[in-house]
Amino acid sequence: MSHFYAMLSRMKNINRWGLMRNTRNENLCEHSLEVAFIAHSLALIAKKQLGRTIDPDRCAVVAMFHDTSEIITGDMPTPIKYYNPEIKEAYKKIEAVAEDQLINMLPEVMRDEFKEIYHPDEEITKIVKAADKISALIKCIEEIKMGNMEFRDAEESTRKIIDSLDMEEVNIFMKEYIDSFYLTLDKQQK
Repeated sequence: MSHFYAMLSRMKNINRWGLMRNTRNENLCEHSLEVAFIAHSLALIAKKQLGRTIDPDRCAVVAMFHDTSEIITGDMPTPIKYYNPEIKEAYKKIEAVAEDQLINMLPEVMRDEFKEIYHPDEEITKIVKAADKISALIKCIEEIKMGNMEFRDAEESTRKIIDSLDMEEVNIFMKEYIDSFYLTLDKQQK
């Protein structure tokens, strides 16, 4: 009996942004789906507009699984996770152990595929990390729209990180799509 997918179903029980007051909780499952949408879009932009060879579907799949280790570790807030190099390195090791634990829940014939999902090539990794930051920015925008100024500093710092990525596909996505998140539903439908 494999427990892998039963464990994945627990993603909806892991809330993100634990140190922040939220007007609406965001769970790991919905975050991962949003990151998959964005990673897919970034890869499509890279492929169709920038002429690069990248598989948008693979990027989406990697993004779907990018935070599954948090089922075991929980969501460690970014300020703690990246507080200093020692904590960052220790947390990476903890994540690797959690990923291995999840992979070992799979039948043997599926494990190699998931090792590739958890350890993609550098280009896919960059796309998924960028998508993760854009998803964080979207959360900040949504909270600020609801009057929650708790997310103002997070929005500013996340934008700076996104700007520093120096990825053309990210710049195109930001120019093409991000302003729509500031609009009301009625204005988005025009």
